[in-house]
Amino acid sequence: MRKLVLYISLFVAATAMVSCNAELRRIEKSKDYEAKLAYADKLYAKKKYTAAQGLYESLFQVYKGTDKYEPIYYNYCYCSYKLKDYVQAGFYFKNYLDNFPNSPRATEMDYMQAYCYYKQSPKVQLDQTNTQKAIAALQTFINNYPTSDKVPEANLVIELCRRKLEKKEYNNSELYYNLGYYKAAAISFKSLQRNYPDSDKSDEYKYMAIKAYYQYAKNSIWEKQKERYDDVLSEYLDFADHYPSSKLKGDAEKYYTLAQGNIKTLESYTTTKPERLKKEAKKAEKAADKAEKSDRSEKKSKKSEKAETETKNN
Repeated sequence: MRKLVLYISLFVAATAMVSCNAELRRIEKSKDYEAKLAYADKLYAKKKYTAAQGLYESLFQVYKGTDKYEPIYYNYCYCSYKLKDYVQAGFYFKNYLDNFPNSPRATEMDYMQAYCYYKQSPKVQLDQTNTQKAIAALQTFINNYPTSDKVPEANLVIELCRRKLEKKEYNNSELYYNLGYYKAAAISFKSLQRNYPDSDKSDEYKYMAIKAYYQYAKNSIWEKQKERYDDVLSEYLDFADHYPSSKLKGDAEKYYTLAQGNIKTLESYTTTKPERLKKEAKKAEKAADKAEKSDRSEKKSKKSEKAETETKNN
């Protein structure tokens, strides 16, 4: 019984589809433009956006310059948006503004063309050019229409975009650190903290900069270590000044203490190093003299053996 009902349902659906397609083809060929427009609006209302958009486009030349052209183009723009073709939709929304700059819908169209950049914004790990374009376009919208009821929504979308950019930048900084590019990581984390000072993770970014500077100093040649440990001290003091209540302050202070201890060790080593270098130089000089004497002795011995052999042969 269930199969019978299913077959009947499928048959009815197929029949309706064939009938609808036949009607669409008939309307497309019709010269009754009013009927064609009414049918396009009917398709739009039924969310059949592809077919509706085709009919609207065929009516552009018929109604261009009339009062009906603007609402036709309005629906035409939204067909692409509803079909999730945000590149085309953004292009059409902008064209709407160019064609109807004084329209009561101009504010809406300006917002939508900016919003389409946001809809094109990809996953965090991918290129964020469209995310940046969305922020710029939405900020321009806010500046141009400060009293629009779309401003709160625009601000919210900008915040979402900024969070995505922040996450992208954090992932890059973390990658530098994990790969051992500590200087690049330190600079990147500092930049992250400057770019997003109001982030609830800004203290973490500063802390990671301290860690990265410490690792950078630790893995440097000894002549460069002191000045690089000084960067750790400077970054920690800045951290303590800006984030006195941070839960990471204790961890950050550990690197400050380690850096101080390493600087003292380096200063002690720097004091004694010249004498060590002299001793090592003398030791190397004696070794060289010894090797040279040994080489001369070996050559002399070989020369004597050669002379002795020649004498015997004669």
